[in-house]
Formats: sequence, structure tokens, C-alpha cells
Amino acid sequence: MFTRLTLALALCAAPALVLAQQPAPVDTSAPEAGQTDDAQPQVYDVQVVARYPHDAEAFTQGLLWHDGFLYETTGRNGFSQVRKVDLPTGKVLEARDLPPDQFGEGLALWGGDLIGLTWRDATIHRWSLDTLEPIRSDPFPYEGWGLATIGNQLVESDGSSTLRFLDPNTYEVQREITVTFSGKPLKQINELEVVDGLIYANIWHSGFIVAIDPTDGVVRRVIDLRPLAEAVPVQSYEAVLNGIAHDPQNGRWLVTGKLWPSLFEVRFVPREAEVADSASETAGR
Repeated sequence: MFTRLTLALALCAAPALVLAQQPAPVDTSAPEAGQTDDAQPQVYDVQVVARYPHDAEAFTQGLLWHDGFLYETTGRNGFSQVRKVDLPTGKVLEARDLPPDQFGEGLALWGGDLIGLTWRDATIHRWSLDTLEPIRSDPFPYEGWGLATIGNQLVESDGSSTLRFLDPNTYEVQREITVTFSGKPLKQINELEVVDGLIYANIWHSGFIVAIDPTDGVVRRVIDLRPLAEAVPVQSYEAVLNGIAHDPQNGRWLVTGKLWPSLFEVRFVPREAEVADSASETAGR
């Protein structure tokens, strides 16, 4: 049975594989950022609304939705790309390769530009949204994991508990926050998506997505996708949940993983409040 202790231990133990336990579902609304620090995170499960084909060779690192299409970055040296993808068919409509010695990572949209990170290659790229033609590449001094647009900034993760808020043109760091769950730093923050003022993040190798308050770094929501991840027929240890996209026009949530043959539209369904009530109590023990 899923318990509060399970939740706390699973999150704080990332990146250990915790694909065990029960199913998950979710609702499309999002609470406002800036809740009080002592508010316990609401826990959600996920209900699958639809399943779409996804390139099983795509090592998904960044995912976003814009004007009826998915945009995706993939990783691994020699295989990293930025792509425009048709959701119903999973067909790659356009693609641009990254340099073969670079490992692609998170992706964000800024105006008419797509901006993509690299893992440990000290480079950040920009492409035209319309054509995927390269615009420019710049030095970037941080390890790149996740990237998203938040207001007039970008927010970037590097696998630690730190989130950096960047100027979208110069990439200068404007501020940083530490992500915390139950009062403790939460590491392995990976792919990012910003919805209704909260930063949604995959926690690497955990099967969870968390929603982070950008004002203080506190986790406000925990979404349990472990049962969904368990059901995906993949063999690789690295074929983990990664990739969050949100369609603001109809509130759709889209999720996938590295090397997954499917991409899922899901609904967030609140779990009974009692599950979250003592998560912070147990995490501190």
C-alpha cells in the first residue's frame, strides 16, 4: 500500500529506481504560487486520457507544445537533435542535428526562438521556431538538464537541487533557488515545464513529477507516474520518465520518457489529502 513514508522516501532517495507501488492520475488546474511554507504538497495520480506513438529511439530530454505541434530535444552523443513532431502520428516533421560530440538536453521557447541546453558541453543553442535553422550557439558554464520559460526569464536545472533564473538573451544568472521537499533539498531536478506560475519538474529515475513554487523553491505538488512508467515496455535502465508538455488552450498534459514508444495525454487526479499530510514528518527522520 502507498503510504506517506513511501512518498517521502521515494522522493528523497532519487535517483534510485522506485518504480514499484501503485497507479497515478491528475487534474488540469494548478494552485497559485506563493503558498505558506508549512502547507503540505498535494499528491496526485495520473489517468491516461490518450496514447500516441513516440519514436522509441528518441532519448527525450526536452519537450514542449506550441501551436499544434510538439518540439523535442533528444540526447546522446551522435544522436542529439531538435525536432518538430506531429502528435497524432509521432512523425518527425523536421529535425536538426546537434554537433556529434554534444549531448542535447532541455528545451525552451522564447519568442520565435527555441533554446536548447547541452549536458556537459558548455554550450547553449538557439534555433528558429519556424525552420529549426540554427541562429547562434553560446558558451554556457553550467551542466544542462532542464530548461523552461517563466515570465521574462528562463529557468534552468543542472541535476542538483538548484534552479537558476536566466536572462533569455544573455543567459546571465539573475537569481537562484533551492528546491526543497519536507524542508530538505531535493536533487535530480530534470526536465521542466512552467504552468500557472509553478515549475513542474521530472525527478530523474524516480517516476515522480513535482510542482515547485518559484518564489521559495518549496514543492507544492507531487504527481506519481510510477505505475504508468512501469507499464511502458522498455528494457533499458535509462528509459526513464522524462518529458512534460502542456497545451494551454485545452489544459492537456503530455508526458513521455527516454526511449519510450508512446507519449501519453494524462489527467491529474488528486489523491486523498491524508497521504500528503505527514510526508514532511517522515522525510526528516
